[in-house]
Amino acid sequence: MSKTEIIAELPHLSPEDRAEVQAKLDELAGESWQDRGELSDADKSVLDAALGEYQKSPDAGSSWDQVKARIQSKLRS
Repeated sequence: MSKTEIIAELPHLSPEDRAEVQAKLDELAGESWQDRGELSDADKSVLDAALGEYQKSPDAGSSWDQVKARIQSKLRS
C-alpha cells in the first residue's frame, strides 16, 4: 500500500483504529518531540511575566475584534 493510499484511508478508520495508528506513529517517532505537556522554567517565567503585565493593566491590549479588523485590513491591502 502506498503512502497516498494509507493517507486516503485514514478518514475511514474508526476512532479506535485512528488512536491505534497514532500510538504506533508516536512509537516510531520516539518521544523526542513530546514534552508531556510540561513547560520549561523559561516558558513559565515568560508566561508569569505576561500575566503580571496583564494584571497591572488588563485594558492595555486590543480586543479580538480590533485585532481581527487590523489583520483583515492588511490582507485587503
